[in-house]
Amino acid sequence: MNHIEWTGKELRILDQRKLPGQIKFIDLRTIEDCYQAITSMQIRGAPLIGVVGAFGLALLAYNIEAKSKEEFLERVVKGVEYISNARPTAYNLKHCVQLVFKAVQSQRNVDLMKSEAIRKAIEIMNTEEEFSRRIGENGESLLENGDTVLTHCNAGELATIKYGTALAPIRIAVDRGKCIYVIATETRPAQQGARLTAWELERYGIPVTVVTDTAVGHLMKKRMVDKVIVGADRITADGYVFNKIGTYQVAVLAKEHGIKFYVAAPTSTFDLDLKHDAVVIEEREAKEITTIGRKRIVPKGVRVYNPVFDITPPTLINSIISEKGIVNPPFDKNISRVIGNRT
Repeated sequence: MNHIEWTGKELRILDQRKLPGQIKFIDLRTIEDCYQAITSMQIRGAPLIGVVGAFGLALLAYNIEAKSKEEFLERVVKGVEYISNARPTAYNLKHCVQLVFKAVQSQRNVDLMKSEAIRKAIEIMNTEEEFSRRIGENGESLLENGDTVLTHCNAGELATIKYGTALAPIRIAVDRGKCIYVIATETRPAQQGARLTAWELERYGIPVTVVTDTAVGHLMKKRMVDKVIVGADRITADGYVFNKIGTYQVAVLAKEHGIKFYVAAPTSTFDLDLKHDAVVIEEREAKEITTIGRKRIVPKGVRVYNPVFDITPPTLINSIISEKGIVNPPFDKNISRVIGNRT
């Protein structure tokens, strides 16, 4: 089942908020539709956010009625700013939107700009799928037959186009005959691990056990975890990893118990310019914490703090798995060497 598809007129997506109980697809026809899908978390996962952002700008460009190239580009620039701010922490969004914008700028007239915007967005989607496959192939060598791998949040196919990031090495390892077991943290407050990772792995036939976020230390102490693989929403040039809130504490616990901690991400996630202390950590609505379904679980009047991401320092990371290879410490030297130029 394809959870994202370009139909030739609109971008069709699976509404991930409905999983696992309901399969519902939505057609995105405008940049506003794409913005809403990103901000409401109908889609999520840094690589997928980047792809949907790229299509958002492409749909805007394709539907602009302009009398001149200058007028056209002026409206496209406004679209770049608009869609790039849908979610501030995930770097893939900015990166992929800029790729479409640069492709548009390279054309000599409006008609070519429109067709190039769509062509580039499709290329980005196909490229991200290929990146995920390569991440899986590169990371598979880190897994041994019989390993139990703990993962946090959802960094599988639903967060990308296919295969995933953190789940890609697991899928490839299983395809090549290895027996891999997975522990998925439930991942409060949106339950991406319980709802999405477990759903994906069950469909693939890969054994998965869902645990509470607070059980991780207990499991590691009992030697029930062999390795940890997580995804990333942004990775800085010196190896600081921004990922779903709770990733940092998993990394601390892995270090304490001598368990390898790996991060899997495509090059579109690497921000080689901004320092880690300048990255904006997104905060979401209090109701994500105060309610489960329609039931309120926090007393009214109590303050809520709901950061979506945290920062894992490079000292807690053993390796970063990318489509270009495995990056090992020291990250401040090896990230730029391995990642190199991006297009």
